[in-house]
Amino acid sequence: MTSAQAHRRLVLWDIDHTLIDGGGVSREAYAAAFSRVTGQPLREMADMSGRTELAISTDTLRLHGLTPDPAMVERFTAAVAEELHAREEALASAGRPLPGARAAISALSSIEGTHQSLLTGNMRSLAELKMRVFGLAEHIDFEAGAYGDDDVERPALLAHAWRRARSRHCHRYTGRDTVIIGDTVLDVATAKAGGARSIAVATGTTSAAELAASGADVVLPDLTDTAALVAAVGGGDHPAPASITP
Repeated sequence: MTSAQAHRRLVLWDIDHTLIDGGGVSREAYAAAFSRVTGQPLREMADMSGRTELAISTDTLRLHGLTPDPAMVERFTAAVAEELHAREEALASAGRPLPGARAAISALSSIEGTHQSLLTGNMRSLAELKMRVFGLAEHIDFEAGAYGDDDVERPALLAHAWRRARSRHCHRYTGRDTVIIGDTVLDVATAKAGGARSIAVATGTTSAAELAASGADVVLPDLTDTAALVAAVGGGDHPAPASITP
């Protein structure tokens, strides 16, 4: 067995508020898509924090008194994708990669046996768009990830990522060799549900204290300390209780 085989690791990144700030362009796309599909103005958005596009779309329709049958949800999510792709230039202008994101991905790419993909609430087409627009796609294996059009509930996405990663890398990943990096309690919950290691970054709307209380193994203020991030990813199969890195 080679050292890479002995130290396989799958790192699954969240996108929004972990790697990028989208500058509010996604909400604009949702509003335009909602109007197209329903003929009504968007009055209220469902909670988006850490949730899948399927869940957000379903609950947004319900908030407007509409029945989110599968056909309507499919039309709505397809329209969201079209509207955000049409706003690619606005996304690039209004949004930005978060500090340290590029360096973090690059650093992890140099670790033997480590493969990086995504576990995100974004639909795959939008995940690829955002990562490409902000120059973060180079070391990401999109084929080994899980996306917001795979399932409604975020914890269910991990099984999709493991299935795809096994197909890609001929290795049956489990929680012992998986790390999830995100900014919400749902990222942490997804890791806990699968026995994976969780690294939470307080770059979204959830505080470091809240992330630690949710059970994150490590909490970082952001991604600017590349060495701390690399150390957290390689923290072992049985991490100590949550620590907050100042």
